[in-house]
Amino acid sequence: MPEFRKSILALAAVALTAGIANAQVGTPTGLGGTQAPSCTTTNGAVTPTLRAEGYTELTGDIVIVCQGGSPPPLGSVIPTANITIFLNTAVTSRLLQTTTAGNASEALLLIDEPGSGLTGYGPAVLAAGGVGPVICTTPSVGAGAGGCTEWVGNSTITAGGIPGTGVPISVNPNTGAGSTFSATTQPPGANAFQGVVNGNSVTFFGIPVLPPSTIGETRVFRITNIRANANGVTAGGPTPGSVVASISTSGSTSLPITNSTLTTGFVQQGLSASGTLLRNGSNSGNGSGSGTGFAQCTSVSVSSTSSASALGLLQFQENFGTAFKVRTQGTQNVPGTLYNSESGYELVNGGSGFSTGAGLSYIPGVADYGTRLKAVFNNVPSGVSLFVSTRDVVNSFTTPTLAAQAVLVVGEGASDGGGLATVIPQATQTSVYTSGAAAPNNTVGIAPVPINSGTGAAVWEIINTNPAQIDTVDFAVYINFSASPSTNSPAAPSTISVTMSFAPTPSGGLFTSATGAAASNVLTIPRFSDSLDITKSLANFSLCTTPLLFPYVINVNGFDTGLAIANTTTDPFGTTPQVGTCTLNFYGSSAPAAAFVTPSVATGTVYANLASTIAPGFSGYMIALCNFQLAHGFAFVSDVGARNLAMGYLALVLPGTGSRSGSEALNN
Repeated sequence: MPEFRKSILALAAVALTAGIANAQVGTPTGLGGTQAPSCTTTNGAVTPTLRAEGYTELTGDIVIVCQGGSPPPLGSVIPTANITIFLNTAVTSRLLQTTTAGNASEALLLIDEPGSGLTGYGPAVLAAGGVGPVICTTPSVGAGAGGCTEWVGNSTITAGGIPGTGVPISVNPNTGAGSTFSATTQPPGANAFQGVVNGNSVTFFGIPVLPPSTIGETRVFRITNIRANANGVTAGGPTPGSVVASISTSGSTSLPITNSTLTTGFVQQGLSASGTLLRNGSNSGNGSGSGTGFAQCTSVSVSSTSSASALGLLQFQENFGTAFKVRTQGTQNVPGTLYNSESGYELVNGGSGFSTGAGLSYIPGVADYGTRLKAVFNNVPSGVSLFVSTRDVVNSFTTPTLAAQAVLVVGEGASDGGGLATVIPQATQTSVYTSGAAAPNNTVGIAPVPINSGTGAAVWEIINTNPAQIDTVDFAVYINFSASPSTNSPAAPSTISVTMSFAPTPSGGLFTSATGAAASNVLTIPRFSDSLDITKSLANFSLCTTPLLFPYVINVNGFDTGLAIANTTTDPFGTTPQVGTCTLNFYGSSAPAAAFVTPSVATGTVYANLASTIAPGFSGYMIALCNFQLAHGFAFVSDVGARNLAMGYLALVLPGTGSRSGSEALNN
């Protein structure tokens, strides 16, 4: 861990100095006039890839590095400037209720990398004499008039190896002026300022500008925790979209900035369109494009030892290595560090005043949960139950031996907690799915999917991920129903579909596409659009049918054919009683223009009619499709009164859904 911290800080140092050798952050030595420094902007660390589905994607940091100028005299007020960031899409950083600015947000401007451990009074860690982050509690004016005003002070402390005698610093309150100014340690001025959001922009008001003065020394302003509506940026194809930031300054102090336009994020679809799909239960191949087929007359039980209830796997695959994120990587309070989580820089000592107004306190920068993956099941027939695995699985019958990568949660918007502690609201496992004579480790914990008006949803949260690779997570889904063909349950024909996406989305009812894509002090983070959801067919139900071939039917030249169809689903073998009609299709000479549909044939009864009644003048063959199993047919051909010629035959049972097998049909 110490080596990791050193390497991260070294990378941050390279980004901050922007190529200026031997620069010391925030340690001015000259006390001449009030000449403003010259500044340039750079990207902090790397430019991240943002999910095109995301409404609240964390953009890359913007670092403003200033040199030159000269600070005002000791004891005088430090001049201020307003710094505004304009994006080509909406700013969606969380709004934090304060008494002075209704749109003050978690977006922060940090001066001189507080608490980073780099060289200098500002960034040095507290143990080395640094100041750490100090929040300005007047975001609408900052350090301007009526706000957290700052004065030029000095300090005799030694911070990060810098001799402490006469080091000018920002202080509040003022404790003296000119030659009478105290040369002892002064209370530090604020170095963390909240941004005020307005549509596509965020403004940091009243930022104190204390020039670094001496050549080779720098003052660093880091802007972090800006979230953006990436869904509002056109993305797709081989060339990603871009979130572009333009930087503007205003106020009593001129702050010249070069390179004032930066790309702070590249936008690509977060879920892989080709890798997010259905897999078969053994995870050996992709599932059928039309979904798993079920006959209406055959019950399926999730509690049986049969594997019939295992519909397969819902496979979610990220499109790039950082699309799946955990909520937070511990305490994220080192400026410029890449954490690859849903949270940003955490202002852990932000003090009071950061409340949503809904009874929940938030730490600026901290997300409400890790990346969540959602499956919405649509058109689920009455009488059908669905179950899903409570964590990621290897296949429908086995869970990994490694720690869970994702877990089932109680709802798409349920918070993991407002503070740093993560308490994931996991769904309760109700039973265990076991197929056959399974070993104890060959089981999967499952929970039912609540279904309302044919629709239900399951949501899992990522709790472990590897940003250095493309992650794929699989969740098992199972079906349960009792066959009742006589009441058309499950309804057939019908198809259950599943829509796979991030969560939460507007379809979950927690927000609309308009409110989700705007900054809010009540909605949870992260949030996603459902404009790029991926929908697949999961299961389909077909009627139990029996096709019957009557190879010779005639009603010409004094002959007629009697037709009889028996519904034999009432038997001593435990067959489910069924009821349905038969559609008679005639092929041959003078065939009727339309098929003839019989009345409903009750179980244990026989339907009978004459060809002369339903197909007068016909000669050829007829195929009857009966909407029930175990239909059997008999035909009787004779002249009038059966005086000279009569013969009868059994109809052939053809292979078909829910019917007997082809070999049995040929033996009839």
